[in-house]
Amino acid sequence: MEETPYPDPRNFEEALARLEEIAATLERNDVPLDHALTLVTEAAHLKRYCRAQLTEAEGMLEKLVELADGEIRLDPLERE
Repeated sequence: MEETPYPDPRNFEEALARLEEIAATLERNDVPLDHALTLVTEAAHLKRYCRAQLTEAEGMLEKLVELADGEIRLDPLERE
Protein backbone atom coordinates (compact mmCIF):
# COMPACT_ATOMS: atom_id res chain seq x y z
CA MET A 1 0.00 0.00 0.00
CA GLU A 2 1.03 3.60 -0.41
CA GLU A 3 2.96 5.46 2.28
CA THR A 4 0.58 7.36 4.59
CA PRO A 5 0.74 8.64 8.14
CA TYR A 6 -1.96 6.08 8.95
CA PRO A 7 -0.81 2.53 9.63
CA ASP A 8 -2.80 -0.29 8.08
CA PRO A 9 -5.26 -1.79 10.55
CA ARG A 10 -4.67 -5.33 11.81
CA ASN A 11 -7.71 -6.65 9.94
CA PHE A 12 -10.86 -5.77 8.02
CA GLU A 13 -13.04 -5.67 11.12
CA GLU A 14 -10.73 -3.18 12.85
CA ALA A 15 -10.75 -0.96 9.75
CA LEU A 16 -14.54 -1.10 9.53
CA ALA A 17 -14.93 -0.26 13.22
CA ARG A 18 -12.64 2.76 12.82
CA LEU A 19 -14.60 3.91 9.75
CA GLU A 20 -17.79 3.74 11.83
CA GLU A 21 -16.13 5.81 14.59
CA ILE A 22 -15.05 8.41 12.04
CA ALA A 23 -18.55 8.58 10.53
CA ALA A 24 -20.13 9.04 13.98
CA THR A 25 -17.66 11.80 14.82
CA LEU A 26 -18.29 13.64 11.56
CA GLU A 27 -22.06 13.30 11.95
CA ARG A 28 -21.92 15.29 15.20
CA ASN A 29 -21.28 18.47 13.15
CA ASP A 30 -19.18 19.97 15.95
CA VAL A 31 -15.79 18.89 14.60
CA PRO A 32 -13.39 21.70 13.66
CA LEU A 33 -12.66 21.83 9.94
CA ASP A 34 -8.97 20.89 10.26
CA HIS A 35 -9.84 17.82 12.33
CA ALA A 36 -12.67 16.89 9.97
CA LEU A 37 -10.27 16.99 7.00
CA THR A 38 -7.82 14.78 8.89
CA LEU A 39 -10.60 12.29 9.64
CA VAL A 40 -11.76 12.27 6.01
CA THR A 41 -8.19 11.59 4.87
CA GLU A 42 -7.90 8.70 7.34
CA ALA A 43 -11.28 7.37 6.18
CA ALA A 44 -10.08 7.40 2.56
CA HIS A 45 -7.03 5.35 3.58
CA LEU A 46 -9.24 2.87 5.45
CA LYS A 47 -11.63 2.63 2.50
CA ARG A 48 -8.76 1.69 0.17
CA TYR A 49 -7.57 -0.89 2.70
CA CYS A 50 -11.06 -2.41 3.01
CA ARG A 51 -11.55 -2.48 -0.75
CA ALA A 52 -8.23 -4.31 -1.19
CA GLN A 53 -9.19 -6.82 1.52
CA LEU A 54 -12.59 -7.45 -0.06
CA THR A 55 -11.09 -7.85 -3.54
CA GLU A 56 -8.60 -10.38 -2.18
CA ALA A 57 -11.34 -12.30 -0.34
CA GLU A 58 -13.56 -12.30 -3.40
CA GLY A 59 -10.79 -13.86 -5.45
CA MET A 60 -10.45 -16.64 -2.88
CA LEU A 61 -14.14 -17.49 -2.72
CA GLU A 62 -14.97 -20.82 -4.17
CA LYS A 63 -18.01 -22.96 -4.02
CA LEU A 64 -18.09 -26.65 -3.28
CA VAL A 65 -19.80 -28.78 -5.88
CA GLU A 66 -20.80 -32.33 -5.09
CA LEU A 67 -20.67 -34.48 -8.18
CA ALA A 68 -23.05 -37.34 -8.91
CA ASP A 69 -20.52 -39.93 -7.69
CA GLY A 70 -20.17 -38.14 -4.34
CA GLU A 71 -16.83 -36.55 -5.18
CA ILE A 72 -16.48 -32.92 -4.10
CA ARG A 73 -14.62 -30.37 -6.17
CA LEU A 74 -13.97 -26.66 -5.86
CA ASP A 75 -15.25 -24.35 -8.58
CA PRO A 76 -14.59 -20.63 -8.82
CA LEU A 77 -17.43 -18.44 -7.60
CA GLU A 78 -19.71 -17.52 -10.51
CA ARG A 79 -20.54 -13.86 -10.88
CA GLU A 80 -24.09 -12.89 -11.66
